[in-house]
Amino acid sequence: MMSKRILFILVITLQLIHVSYSQEYDYIVSKEGNGNFSTVQEAINATPDFRKKVTRILIRKGIYKEKIIIAGSKQLIQLIGEPNQKVVLTYNDFAQKKNSFGEEMGTSGSSSILIYGDGFYAQNITFENSSGPVGQAVAAWIAADKAIFQNCVFLGFQDTLYTYGKGARQFYLNCHIEGTVDFIFGSSTAWFEKCILLCKNSGYITAASTPIDVKNGYLFHECQIIGDRSTGKFYLGRPWRPHAKVIFIHTTLPEFIDEGGWDNWRNIDNEKTAYFAEYGNKGSGSHMGKRVHWSHQLTDSEAAKYQINTYFDDWDPSDIIKNP
Repeated sequence: MMSKRILFILVITLQLIHVSYSQEYDYIVSKEGNGNFSTVQEAINATPDFRKKVTRILIRKGIYKEKIIIAGSKQLIQLIGEPNQKVVLTYNDFAQKKNSFGEEMGTSGSSSILIYGDGFYAQNITFENSSGPVGQAVAAWIAADKAIFQNCVFLGFQDTLYTYGKGARQFYLNCHIEGTVDFIFGSSTAWFEKCILLCKNSGYITAASTPIDVKNGYLFHECQIIGDRSTGKFYLGRPWRPHAKVIFIHTTLPEFIDEGGWDNWRNIDNEKTAYFAEYGNKGSGSHMGKRVHWSHQLTDSEAAKYQINTYFDDWDPSDIIKNP
């Protein structure tokens, strides 16, 4: 049996940890009752609208099945998963699922979390759509500008990560993103740094819809593309809209990447407007000499222009990221 002295020390230690967390975070979410709220949405709702300061929310370990909406008035929200614990935000809607009016939810409506509020930050959190391979089913829908995801996981099948916001700037660091068809898609400007992309079944990694008047689309830097037992042929991307922009730099490409690399989405006119490029990639899928003729291989000087501190114009996400 545990001695009274050990039990006393354990209780005091837990109390000190709680005090430390209370001082570091504005709100604590816990399924076990040792926090301010038991759901993430309650903590979001409690955050004052248009607050000018960061609101830090600690989410303790557990699986939180709730559909979460971070409204545009909830700015500078930070969701931090409890260190060294598994924190999962999950829901199971999908595009063809019917809402209360008997109407299909659609792609955006299927999202497990919708993030509108600018200046959003997440760390150590898994975002999941658990509906399975049922067509479009979004794990995270992000319209927020200046959004950062660090050490996060995005789980789904088709349309896992929807970078929705037109020109919205997003930065993904050390994240794991997995899916099947078009599992990273949308119109935002996004930089993926040292991320793992897990391809399941077969399909397309990206489906960018970069607007014509937006300078940058997706850039993957020092990422790693991997597969599982189900993995068949994959393309690096296809243009959801004509002016899609996607670049892979110093990324590991496995053998299941199609040697042509890119697909025109059954529209030859897209070949005139889409900008798909690579530089310094490695692995058995980096068939630089066999890529489609309308893609680009960057020169040294062209590749050197892509730097995190200038990619987003006047926003440098490296000033905000935190240690794991």
